[in-house]
Amino acid sequence: MRPRGLVDLRGREHGPAVLGYPAGAVVVVSGLPGSGKSTLLNRWSGSAVVVDPRTAHVEYQDRMPSWLPYAVYRPWVRLQHVRRLRAHVRSGRPVLVHDCGSRSWMRRWLARSADRQRRELHLVLLAVDAADALAGQEKRGRWVPGRVFDRHRRGLTRLLLALSVQGAAVVPEAASVVLLDRTLREHVVALEFGPDRVAGPRPETPERPPAPPTATPAHVVVTRRRRDPRAPEPAS
Repeated sequence: MRPRGLVDLRGREHGPAVLGYPAGAVVVVSGLPGSGKSTLLNRWSGSAVVVDPRTAHVEYQDRMPSWLPYAVYRPWVRLQHVRRLRAHVRSGRPVLVHDCGSRSWMRRWLARSADRQRRELHLVLLAVDAADALAGQEKRGRWVPGRVFDRHRRGLTRLLLALSVQGAAVVPEAASVVLLDRTLREHVVALEFGPDRVAGPRPETPERPPAPPTATPAHVVVTRRRRDPRAPEPAS
């Protein structure tokens, strides 16, 4: 499937095994913490580079003393993540972005950055309810603070409601929005990046034959006007 616009796959028993996107597309995978974004990105990582904010988080965490709260160096973590995003988007290669989905400014910024290179932004949204997301956090043994989880939940709830009412127009920066539930997220096993259509040689335009020379129609008779004898002779 090559998604365009809003593609709601929720509630189905079967779905596409592969999602196809244009070459160099930026695909943002969003959802609640614990909804399965990391699992999907790991599954799809063979087709594009994955940019995950947790990578920068872990790198800084290893450098900092254990007694230093994360809130102290969080701005540097975010700055490093944004720098990596910008570098990968500018590379021209396809990019997979791990994002919570509740920050619309991030999508708009990515869309502008991609559009400068005539590339598209696409969104894959995991529409998993809060209970399933919390169960996912428990399974992985990594919890998000309650206030942070609630903020993401409110933002995604508003986004899903707006999508159900207004469609893809709610996210004008994205060329497509794919909605997956906990069942369909297991069906999409891969992503493919390539051109929308196969570019072939332009057909040659046949040359027009030269127009025939214009001839005087046979019925046109050219006559010489006779001079009036009463008119004066022209001066010499």
